[in-house]
Order: sequence, then C-alpha cells, then structure tokens
Amino acid sequence: MEKTDLKKILSVSGEHGLFAYVAQGRGGIIAESLATKQRTMLGASAKVSSLADISIFTDETDVPLKQVLETMASKLGEGEALSPKADSKAIQAFFAEVLPNYDPDRFYVSHMKKILGWYEELRKYATLAFAEDEEENTEENPEEAKAE
Repeated sequence: MEKTDLKKILSVSGEHGLFAYVAQGRGGIIAESLATKQRTMLGASAKVSSLADISIFTDETDVPLKQVLETMASKLGEGEALSPKADSKAIQAFFAEVLPNYDPDRFYVSHMKKILGWYEELRKYATLAFAEDEEENTEENPEEAKAE
C-alpha cells in the first residue's frame, strides 16, 4: 500500500472525518472523503487544515502530528486506538504515555479525541506508514536535492 502523505490529508472544520486532496478547482479545493470516497468541493470560506501542518503543544516545543501518530502506531501495533468516546481520564492517561510532556493548558481532551478519531480513520482507510517530507530535505540540503 502507498504511504500516506499527510500534506494531502485534510481536516475540514464543520465536516466529519478526513479528506484526501484531489485537485484545485475554480471555486476551491476538490477533496475526497477517506471513509466514503465521495468527492466534494470545499469553497474558499472552508477552514481546511493539512494534517502535516498540525502540531501538539508540549512544555518545550511543538511536536508535529506526524510524530505523535507514529508514536501511537508503535505503541498500539496493529490494534485499535481508544475510542474518542472513552472516559476523559483514560484518554489523558493514554496521551501521557504517548506524549508525556504535552501541555495540559493548551492541549485539551477535545483535541485528544479528534486525534484518536483521525488515527482510526487513517488506520482503516489509508496507512499509518507516512511519506517522508521531501521538501524539508530540499530546503535543508539544496545541494543534495540537486544531485538526485
């Protein structure tokens, strides 16, 4: 199975689930629901976030969502994550194991529940093996990128 590119996986405010970027349309972005495979047009007013752009607040720095998802995957193996409907204390305990230094004043249970839902959706409809960000490597080492 092809690796998941988190830059092309979108969360849309007010919409349930995750979407895969398909193309840029005249009126906005064309995206496809990971779960239903139904395509939709997301207008210019839609609040769209790429999962690659999301990070979690910790005591020291922000941790990219990709890193948190990878840690969850290594902890859970092939198993399912906690349900977003699980007890809040259980969810907080899980994230304390996955990301021990998260900032409880800025990383809320509601955020944790959203990430658990995203994790399950990626596990079911995509893959938890993530594509490496080639742009980062190009920016950091422009000479190496040219050599390829």
